[in-house]
Amino acid sequence: MCVAMLRFMLRGWVEEFYVQPTYHFTWELFPWVRPLPPPAMHLLFVALAVLGAAIAAGFWYRASTVLFFLGFTYVELIDKSTYLNHYYLVSLLSLLLAVVPAHRLWSVDARRRPERRPETVPGWTVGLLRFQLAVAYFFAGLAKINADWLLDAQPLRIWLAARSDLPVVGPLLGVPAAAYLFSWCGAAFDLAIVLLLLWRRTRVAAYVAVILFHVTTAVLFPIGMFPWIMIVATLVFFPPDWPRRWLGAPAAGAPLAPPRARCSPAMAMLGCFVLTQIVLPLRAYWPGADPDWTGRGFNFAWRVMLIEKAGFTEFVARDRATGHEWTIRTRDYITERQEKMMAQDPFMVRDLARHIAADFRLRGVAGIEVRADSFAAINGHAAQRLIDPTVDLAATVPPTWIVPRHAI
Repeated sequence: MCVAMLRFMLRGWVEEFYVQPTYHFTWELFPWVRPLPPPAMHLLFVALAVLGAAIAAGFWYRASTVLFFLGFTYVELIDKSTYLNHYYLVSLLSLLLAVVPAHRLWSVDARRRPERRPETVPGWTVGLLRFQLAVAYFFAGLAKINADWLLDAQPLRIWLAARSDLPVVGPLLGVPAAAYLFSWCGAAFDLAIVLLLLWRRTRVAAYVAVILFHVTTAVLFPIGMFPWIMIVATLVFFPPDWPRRWLGAPAAGAPLAPPRARCSPAMAMLGCFVLTQIVLPLRAYWPGADPDWTGRGFNFAWRVMLIEKAGFTEFVARDRATGHEWTIRTRDYITERQEKMMAQDPFMVRDLARHIAADFRLRGVAGIEVRADSFAAINGHAAQRLIDPTVDLAATVPPTWIVPRHAI
């Protein structure tokens, strides 16, 4: 994450994502989160890079992890249009690292205070990290059990064909059979990899598969740091003493007898965390949710690289008193990148419509209505209307404001 934060700054994304936009799509539970002034936003990313290095070194570990979690999560809560599954995973893992004693050995803290350097840690600390990665893998695989992915090899047919310019393998990527092979193997990998990593006999081969799978995705698709995060994090499925054995370090002492199970506020909070991580992805499978189309239950559900979605939205504002109408230039309110993300998500369309209405009220037009002519296309299928064009999005919307996706 230290490297990721430096990469973020060097690519100018702090400016593009958090400084240039004059409007941000806030999360429903965190409408008060706003970006810092420009110099402070840049300093925050510098601080996150430093904190990432401090966590890796085990320097003031507990404070560094808590501050990194708060800082990184704050950044992710500024704008919904920047949401990525692996950013969400980083927030969760940094939260868990603030809880588990990952600095007990081979850290700067352990060198400074050798008397606090035990030979063992509670088993649940390792299990908790394994659980989090297992949730990400399993639900990513479960989401791929759908007709587009398995029967039409979409969106991989689109994405692989776009990489046909690669040397040697490029021509093969444009062959439909390649897309089906990648689709079926990808679903099988996500669903089976955790079990294969947990079983001692298949663990090494499974980890080789992890490396091959994520390196391949890194080469073929522009998904940033996610493959490297998973390659490193998945090492937690090996026995906890593997670094000692590989480096020839002395073996740890005999493990302590497991403590008796007891209920405590900390354990209750961890139980709530585990339950939440199971329940949140299940929202995507509620009857009628259709998360890929409606956006309901799509975020925080590990629907990784599942759809290729494009949208188009045009807003029309109308003064109820005079009947006068204005066609809104979206770019007057949001950036090009935000516009691309907004047009795919009906809830962000609604949010911008309300912001446009508020802007008109500030200009003295009290009775303003805002409607959207909005279309979207998923996985190469024909574009369909996304939002009912007769609904005033600036007011309370009816349950039917999102047009259901037609059967294809």
